[in-house]
Amino acid sequence: MGALIADVIAWFGDPSNLTGSTGVPTRIVEHIRYSGVALIIAALIAVPIGALVGHTGRGGFAVVGVANGLRSLPEIGVVLLLVTFVGGVSLTPVTIALVVLAIPPLLGGTYAGVRNVDRATVDAARGMGMTEREILTKVELPNALPLIIGGLRTATLQVIATAAVAALVGVGGLGRYLIDGLGVRDYTQMAAGALLIAALALLAEAVLAGVQRLVVSPGLRTTASTGRRAAAPPSEPVEEPQTRSTPVPEPARS
Repeated sequence: MGALIADVIAWFGDPSNLTGSTGVPTRIVEHIRYSGVALIIAALIAVPIGALVGHTGRGGFAVVGVANGLRSLPEIGVVLLLVTFVGGVSLTPVTIALVVLAIPPLLGGTYAGVRNVDRATVDAARGMGMTEREILTKVELPNALPLIIGGLRTATLQVIATAAVAALVGVGGLGRYLIDGLGVRDYTQMAAGALLIAALALLAEAVLAGVQRLVVSPGLRTTASTGRRAAAPPSEPVEEPQTRSTPVPEPARS
């Protein structure tokens, strides 16, 4: 293990691995581009559908079923199947597979976030004369942001980790280090590629966590913790009820 770590450090110190069309910066940019395009397309599909179903309350079972069904699809199998039908080496099969992977957490997070908004708040907004569209965009979606961004964070981690399959169809990305290293049994290159993918996923998670703190209201951020405190309040000394003894009448004095 120590020898492998030393070899990986030496690999990153080699200038030939850090420059050119196959260098680390170029592969990182390619990986981010593949992942970003898939996440944008998935968000454009999943967020409106999840918001509409969550607002109307119709089709909830279908949303859950579709989300669970898409989660069960093997990404490599989807890529190879699409390559067979689409034909040729292109980024299209990979993008479709990554979109399929990103839709379930985005769809489920948006639906759950909108559906779990306090109905009293929605009724109050409706009583103030707000239209259904205004209720969705100005009341429900802002209150659903924690779960929506939570779904985005989950989708981002999964897409970044899975975008390595792009190398299977001959395109770039950090997956090239895994596939090319496997082809020549260069385990140092494979370990370096896996380390880069993990580091990129952790960096994306940290960035999205910061974005969540900026865009989500502090009151919404503390809702979950407040709920836990309400469910399990701290132990406080409980005053024992004072029992009043019935006075015993004194005997009459003669």
